[in-house]
Amino acid sequence: MGKEPKKYDDDDGRVICDMDVEGMPWHDRQVRREKRAERRAQKKVRGSQGVQMTKSEARRFTWYAMLAGLTIALVFSAVLILFTLFSTQIWLR
Repeated sequence: MGKEPKKYDDDDGRVICDMDVEGMPWHDRQVRREKRAERRAQKKVRGSQGVQMTKSEARRFTWYAMLAGLTIALVFSAVLILFTLFSTQIWLR
């Protein structure tokens, strides 16, 4: 019988570094092909997750993103101005 892998309490089964490298005696190209075919099959099963936005949705998304960025810039500017006024008028007197 083959060696059974050791069971550890903190092992979740994920591979951190795949040691199946070309040139090693245990390298098997068939395994890599099977994994690639399995990933492609899973992508087909899941369907198209990336739905294309219409032009009006893209414009609206861009507009709201710009508004959010401008709001953040306005808040930072106001805080900087208030800090400068506080520093010159109260703190450094």
